[in-house]
Amino acid sequence: MKKSQTAVVLGAGAFGTSIAFVLAQNFEKVIIKVRSQDVFDEIKKGENHTYLPGQKIPQCIVPALTWKEVHKETIGEVQVVVSGLPTSAIRDFMQENQNEIRAFLKTGIPFVNLAKGIDTETLELPDDMFKDYLGDFEDQLTYLSGPSFAKEILDKQITLVSLAGRSRTTLIHTADLLQTDFFKCFPTYDVKGVLLGGALKNVLAIAGGIIEGLGYNHNTRAALITRGIVEMLRFGTVFNARPETFYGFSGMGDLILTTTGEISRNKSFGIEIAKGHRAADIIQRSRSVVEGYKTAKAAYGLSKKYDIRAMLFTGVYKVLYEEADAKDL
Repeated sequence: MKKSQTAVVLGAGAFGTSIAFVLAQNFEKVIIKVRSQDVFDEIKKGENHTYLPGQKIPQCIVPALTWKEVHKETIGEVQVVVSGLPTSAIRDFMQENQNEIRAFLKTGIPFVNLAKGIDTETLELPDDMFKDYLGDFEDQLTYLSGPSFAKEILDKQITLVSLAGRSRTTLIHTADLLQTDFFKCFPTYDVKGVLLGGALKNVLAIAGGIIEGLGYNHNTRAALITRGIVEMLRFGTVFNARPETFYGFSGMGDLILTTTGEISRNKSFGIEIAKGHRAADIIQRSRSVVEGYKTAKAAYGLSKKYDIRAMLFTGVYKVLYEEADAKDL
Protein backbone atom coordinates (compact mmCIF):
# COMPACT_ATOMS: atom_id res chain seq x y z
CA MET A 1 0.00 0.00 0.00
CA LYS A 2 1.32 3.45 -0.95
CA LYS A 3 2.11 5.62 2.07
CA SER A 4 0.47 9.00 2.65
CA GLN A 5 2.77 11.99 2.67
CA THR A 6 2.96 14.07 5.88
CA ALA A 7 1.32 14.03 9.32
CA VAL A 8 1.89 16.65 12.03
CA VAL A 9 1.80 15.89 15.77
CA LEU A 10 1.65 18.74 18.30
CA GLY A 11 3.61 17.88 21.44
CA ALA A 12 6.24 15.22 22.10
CA GLY A 13 4.92 13.64 25.28
CA ALA A 14 4.70 9.87 25.61
CA PHE A 15 1.26 9.47 24.03
CA GLY A 16 1.86 12.00 21.26
CA THR A 17 5.07 10.20 20.37
CA SER A 18 3.33 6.82 20.38
CA ILE A 19 0.65 8.06 17.96
CA ALA A 20 3.43 9.52 15.80
CA PHE A 21 4.83 5.96 15.75
CA VAL A 22 1.43 4.64 14.60
CA LEU A 23 1.28 7.27 11.86
CA ALA A 24 4.83 6.40 10.81
CA GLN A 25 3.53 3.03 9.62
CA ASN A 26 1.32 4.83 7.07
CA PHE A 27 3.09 8.12 6.31
CA GLU A 28 6.34 9.02 4.57
CA LYS A 29 7.05 11.67 7.21
CA VAL A 30 5.65 12.47 10.66
CA ILE A 31 6.67 15.86 12.07
CA ILE A 32 6.45 16.33 15.84
CA LYS A 33 6.31 19.96 16.90
CA VAL A 34 8.25 20.14 20.17
CA ARG A 35 8.84 22.91 22.72
CA SER A 36 12.23 22.04 24.20
CA GLN A 37 15.66 21.71 22.66
CA ASP A 38 16.56 18.59 24.65
CA VAL A 39 13.57 16.61 23.35
CA PHE A 40 14.28 17.92 19.83
CA ASP A 41 17.85 16.60 20.05
CA GLU A 42 16.70 13.23 21.42
CA ILE A 43 14.18 12.63 18.63
CA LYS A 44 16.83 13.61 16.09
CA LYS A 45 18.85 10.69 17.46
CA GLY A 46 15.92 8.27 17.12
CA GLU A 47 14.64 8.14 20.70
CA ASN A 48 12.43 10.32 22.92
CA HIS A 49 14.50 9.54 26.00
CA THR A 50 12.71 12.08 28.22
CA TYR A 51 9.28 10.43 27.90
CA LEU A 52 9.94 6.98 26.41
CA PRO A 53 13.47 5.91 27.38
CA GLY A 54 14.82 2.91 25.54
CA GLN A 55 12.13 2.97 22.83
CA LYS A 56 13.53 3.46 19.32
CA ILE A 57 11.48 5.50 16.86
CA PRO A 58 11.67 5.42 13.04
CA GLN A 59 13.75 7.88 11.04
CA CYS A 60 10.64 9.22 9.31
CA ILE A 61 9.61 10.82 12.64
CA VAL A 62 11.33 14.20 12.75
CA PRO A 63 11.14 17.02 15.34
CA ALA A 64 10.51 20.71 14.66
CA LEU A 65 10.79 23.60 17.10
CA THR A 66 9.11 26.23 14.90
CA TRP A 67 6.35 26.37 12.28
CA LYS A 68 8.99 27.38 9.76
CA GLU A 69 10.74 24.06 10.40
CA VAL A 70 7.42 22.20 10.16
CA HIS A 71 6.77 23.64 6.69
CA LYS A 72 10.37 23.01 5.63
CA GLU A 73 10.13 19.32 6.61
CA THR A 74 6.70 18.75 5.00
CA ILE A 75 6.50 16.44 1.99
CA GLY A 76 3.59 17.38 -0.28
CA GLU A 77 0.50 18.28 1.74
CA VAL A 78 -0.10 17.70 5.45
CA GLN A 79 -2.93 15.15 5.63
CA VAL A 80 -3.72 14.99 9.36
CA VAL A 81 -2.91 17.03 12.47
CA VAL A 82 -2.80 15.30 15.87
CA SER A 83 -2.79 17.25 19.13
CA GLY A 84 -0.83 15.54 21.89
CA LEU A 85 -1.17 18.58 24.15
CA PRO A 86 -2.31 18.05 27.74
CA THR A 87 -5.71 19.57 28.56
CA SER A 88 -4.15 22.37 30.61
CA ALA A 89 -2.08 23.53 27.61
CA ILE A 90 -4.82 23.61 24.95
CA ARG A 91 -6.05 27.18 25.44
CA ASP A 92 -2.62 28.81 25.61
CA PHE A 93 -1.43 26.89 22.56
CA MET A 94 -4.53 27.70 20.50
CA GLN A 95 -4.39 31.40 21.40
CA GLU A 96 -0.83 31.56 20.07
CA ASN A 97 -1.09 29.13 17.15
CA GLN A 98 -4.69 29.02 15.95
CA ASN A 99 -3.88 30.66 12.60
CA GLU A 100 -1.45 27.84 11.76
CA ILE A 101 -3.96 25.15 12.76
CA ARG A 102 -6.78 26.86 10.86
CA ALA A 103 -4.60 27.02 7.75
CA PHE A 104 -4.20 23.24 7.88
CA LEU A 105 -7.91 22.62 8.47
CA LYS A 106 -8.94 24.87 5.58
CA THR A 107 -7.58 22.14 3.29
CA GLY A 108 -10.23 19.76 4.68
CA ILE A 109 -7.94 17.45 6.69
CA PRO A 110 -8.93 15.85 10.03
CA PHE A 111 -7.73 16.97 13.45
CA VAL A 112 -7.25 14.41 16.25
CA ASN A 113 -7.20 15.31 19.95
CA LEU A 114 -5.45 12.99 22.43
CA ALA A 115 -5.97 15.01 25.64
CA LYS A 116 -7.74 13.30 28.55
CA GLY A 117 -8.82 15.88 31.08
CA ILE A 118 -11.25 18.56 32.27
CA ASP A 119 -10.38 22.24 32.69
CA THR A 120 -10.26 23.02 36.41
CA GLU A 121 -11.48 26.62 36.00
CA THR A 122 -14.24 26.35 33.41
CA LEU A 123 -15.06 22.62 33.90
CA GLU A 124 -14.93 22.25 30.11
CA LEU A 125 -13.83 19.17 28.18
CA PRO A 126 -11.30 19.39 25.31
CA ASP A 127 -14.02 19.52 22.64
CA ASP A 128 -15.41 22.72 24.17
CA MET A 129 -11.95 24.30 24.16
CA PHE A 130 -11.13 23.39 20.57
CA LYS A 131 -14.56 24.51 19.36
CA ASP A 132 -13.89 27.98 20.78
CA TYR A 133 -11.05 28.33 18.26
CA LEU A 134 -12.00 25.87 15.52
CA GLY A 135 -15.80 25.84 15.71
CA ASP A 136 -16.26 26.36 11.98
CA PHE A 137 -14.27 23.13 11.39
CA GLU A 138 -16.25 21.03 13.88
CA ASP A 139 -16.90 18.20 11.44
CA GLN A 140 -13.13 17.75 11.05
CA LEU A 141 -12.45 17.47 14.81
CA THR A 142 -12.06 14.01 16.33
CA TYR A 143 -11.21 12.74 19.83
CA LEU A 144 -9.21 9.57 20.52
CA SER A 145 -9.25 7.69 23.82
CA GLY A 146 -8.89 4.14 25.07
CA PRO A 147 -6.62 1.63 26.82
CA SER A 148 -3.28 2.52 25.30
CA PHE A 149 -0.01 2.67 27.21
CA ALA A 150 2.44 4.55 24.99
CA LYS A 151 5.28 2.11 25.56
CA GLU A 152 3.15 -0.86 24.49
CA ILE A 153 2.10 0.92 21.29
CA LEU A 154 5.78 1.27 20.38
CA ASP A 155 6.17 -2.43 21.19
CA LYS A 156 3.35 -3.08 18.65
CA GLN A 157 1.07 -4.62 21.24
CA ILE A 158 -2.45 -4.95 19.77
CA THR A 159 -4.31 -1.80 20.85
CA LEU A 160 -7.97 -0.87 20.29
CA VAL A 161 -9.32 2.63 21.03
CA SER A 162 -12.40 4.79 20.49
CA LEU A 163 -12.44 7.68 18.02
CA ALA A 164 -15.29 10.15 18.49
CA GLY A 165 -16.55 12.91 16.23
CA ARG A 166 -19.55 14.40 14.44
CA SER A 167 -18.92 13.41 10.84
CA ARG A 168 -19.11 9.80 9.70
CA THR A 169 -16.93 10.57 6.69
CA THR A 170 -14.22 12.16 8.87
CA LEU A 171 -14.31 9.34 11.42
CA ILE A 172 -13.92 6.60 8.79
CA HIS A 173 -11.15 8.50 6.97
CA THR A 174 -9.25 9.26 10.20
CA ALA A 175 -9.57 5.70 11.49
CA ASP A 176 -8.15 4.52 8.18
CA LEU A 177 -5.16 6.88 8.46
CA LEU A 178 -4.42 5.48 11.94
CA GLN A 179 -5.06 1.81 11.25
CA THR A 180 -2.16 -0.65 11.34
CA ASP A 181 -1.88 -4.37 12.02
CA PHE A 182 -1.54 -3.57 15.75
CA PHE A 183 -3.62 -0.38 16.21
CA LYS A 184 -7.28 0.21 15.39
CA CYS A 185 -9.84 2.97 16.09
CA PHE A 186 -13.53 2.22 16.56
CA PRO A 187 -15.66 5.23 15.49
CA THR A 188 -18.45 6.67 17.66
CA TYR A 189 -20.52 9.86 17.69
CA ASP A 190 -20.46 10.09 21.50
CA VAL A 191 -17.79 12.78 21.92
CA LYS A 192 -18.75 13.66 25.50
CA GLY A 193 -18.82 10.01 26.60
CA VAL A 194 -15.39 9.26 25.12
CA LEU A 195 -13.84 12.40 26.61
CA LEU A 196 -15.43 11.87 30.04
CA GLY A 197 -14.32 8.23 30.15
CA GLY A 198 -10.76 9.17 29.22
CA ALA A 199 -10.62 11.95 31.81
CA LEU A 200 -12.40 10.40 34.77
CA LYS A 201 -10.59 7.07 34.65
CA ASN A 202 -7.34 8.93 35.46
CA VAL A 203 -8.78 9.96 38.83
CA LEU A 204 -9.79 6.36 39.53
CA ALA A 205 -6.31 5.22 38.47
CA ILE A 206 -4.92 7.46 41.22
CA ALA A 207 -7.38 5.81 43.62
CA GLY A 208 -6.15 2.42 42.37
CA GLY A 209 -2.56 3.42 43.16
CA ILE A 210 -3.56 4.62 46.62
CA ILE A 211 -5.33 1.37 47.55
CA GLU A 212 -2.40 -0.67 46.24
CA GLY A 213 0.04 1.52 48.15
CA LEU A 214 -1.99 0.96 51.30
CA GLY A 215 -1.65 -2.81 50.87
CA TYR A 216 -5.06 -3.68 49.43
CA ASN A 217 -5.24 -6.18 46.59
CA HIS A 218 -7.52 -7.78 43.99
CA ASN A 219 -10.81 -7.72 45.91
CA THR A 220 -10.48 -4.02 46.66
CA ARG A 221 -9.37 -3.15 43.14
CA ALA A 222 -12.35 -5.01 41.65
CA ALA A 223 -14.66 -3.11 43.98
CA LEU A 224 -13.03 0.18 42.96
CA ILE A 225 -13.45 -0.53 39.23
CA THR A 226 -17.08 -1.62 39.64
CA ARG A 227 -18.13 1.34 41.77
CA GLY A 228 -15.98 3.66 39.68
CA ILE A 229 -17.96 2.88 36.54
CA VAL A 230 -21.19 3.60 38.45
CA GLU A 231 -19.91 7.05 39.41
CA MET A 232 -18.60 7.72 35.89
CA LEU A 233 -22.08 7.01 34.54
CA ARG A 234 -23.50 9.66 36.86
CA PHE A 235 -21.17 12.26 35.34
CA GLY A 236 -22.16 11.01 31.89
CA THR A 237 -25.84 11.67 32.59
CA VAL A 238 -25.10 15.35 33.16
CA PHE A 239 -23.43 15.60 29.73
CA ASN A 240 -26.02 13.42 27.92
CA ALA A 241 -23.33 10.84 27.19
CA ARG A 242 -24.36 7.33 26.18
CA PRO A 243 -24.14 4.77 29.02
CA GLU A 244 -22.73 2.11 26.68
CA THR A 245 -19.72 4.34 25.96
CA PHE A 246 -18.54 3.89 29.55
CA TYR A 247 -18.49 0.12 29.06
CA GLY A 248 -16.32 0.51 25.98
CA PHE A 249 -12.65 1.22 25.27
CA SER A 250 -12.53 4.79 26.60
CA GLY A 251 -14.38 3.87 29.82
CA MET A 252 -14.14 0.35 31.21
CA GLY A 253 -11.22 -0.59 28.94
CA ASP A 254 -9.04 2.34 29.95
CA LEU A 255 -10.09 2.05 33.60
CA ILE A 256 -9.05 -1.61 33.79
CA LEU A 257 -5.72 -0.82 32.13
CA THR A 258 -4.77 2.10 34.35
CA THR A 259 -5.85 0.52 37.64
CA THR A 260 -4.18 -2.85 36.99
CA GLY A 261 -1.21 -1.99 34.72
CA GLU A 262 2.22 -1.36 36.16
CA ILE A 263 3.22 1.58 33.96
CA SER A 264 0.34 4.01 34.53
CA ARG A 265 1.58 7.49 35.55
CA ASN A 266 -1.63 8.14 37.46
CA LYS A 267 -1.48 4.86 39.33
CA SER A 268 2.21 5.40 40.18
CA PHE A 269 1.27 8.85 41.45
CA GLY A 270 -1.37 7.27 43.70
CA ILE A 271 1.16 4.79 45.09
CA GLU A 272 3.46 7.71 45.99
CA ILE A 273 0.54 9.44 47.74
CA ALA A 274 -0.08 6.30 49.80
CA LYS A 275 3.56 6.42 50.92
CA GLY A 276 2.87 9.78 52.50
CA HIS A 277 4.32 12.10 49.86
CA ARG A 278 2.52 15.37 49.15
CA ALA A 279 0.75 15.63 45.80
CA ALA A 280 2.23 19.04 44.94
CA ASP A 281 5.77 17.78 45.61
CA ILE A 282 5.34 14.75 43.34
CA ILE A 283 3.92 16.92 40.53
CA GLN A 284 6.82 19.37 40.84
CA ARG A 285 9.37 16.55 40.46
CA SER A 286 7.69 14.99 37.42
CA ARG A 287 8.16 16.19 33.86
CA SER A 288 5.37 13.92 32.61
CA VAL A 289 1.82 15.24 33.04
CA VAL A 290 -0.29 13.42 35.63
CA GLU A 291 -3.68 14.32 34.10
CA GLY A 292 -5.64 12.78 36.97
CA TYR A 293 -4.28 15.31 39.48
CA LYS A 294 -6.02 18.30 37.91
CA THR A 295 -8.97 16.20 36.73
CA ALA A 296 -9.67 15.25 40.37
CA LYS A 297 -10.21 18.93 41.15
CA ALA A 298 -12.38 19.42 38.06
CA ALA A 299 -14.46 16.31 38.80
CA TYR A 300 -15.01 17.54 42.34
CA GLY A 301 -16.16 20.87 40.91
CA LEU A 302 -18.58 19.11 38.56
CA SER A 303 -19.95 16.95 41.36
CA LYS A 304 -20.67 20.06 43.42
CA LYS A 305 -22.13 22.04 40.52
CA TYR A 306 -24.48 19.29 39.35
CA ASP A 307 -25.03 17.50 42.68
CA ILE A 308 -23.45 14.24 41.47
CA ARG A 309 -23.00 11.50 44.07
CA ALA A 310 -19.36 10.55 43.61
CA MET A 311 -17.75 9.27 46.81
CA LEU A 312 -14.65 7.89 45.11
CA PHE A 313 -13.94 11.08 43.17
CA THR A 314 -14.60 13.23 46.25
CA GLY A 315 -12.30 10.99 48.28
CA VAL A 316 -9.42 11.37 45.80
CA TYR A 317 -9.94 15.14 45.76
CA LYS A 318 -9.78 15.33 49.56
CA VAL A 319 -6.61 13.26 49.68
CA LEU A 320 -4.86 15.32 46.98
CA TYR A 321 -6.05 18.82 47.84
CA GLU A 322 -7.04 18.71 51.50
CA GLU A 323 -4.41 16.15 52.64
CA ALA A 324 -7.11 13.92 54.10
CA ASP A 325 -5.96 10.53 55.39
CA ALA A 326 -6.36 8.03 52.54
CA LYS A 327 -6.79 5.00 54.80
CA ASP A 328 -9.61 6.68 56.74
CA LEU A 329 -11.41 7.55 53.52
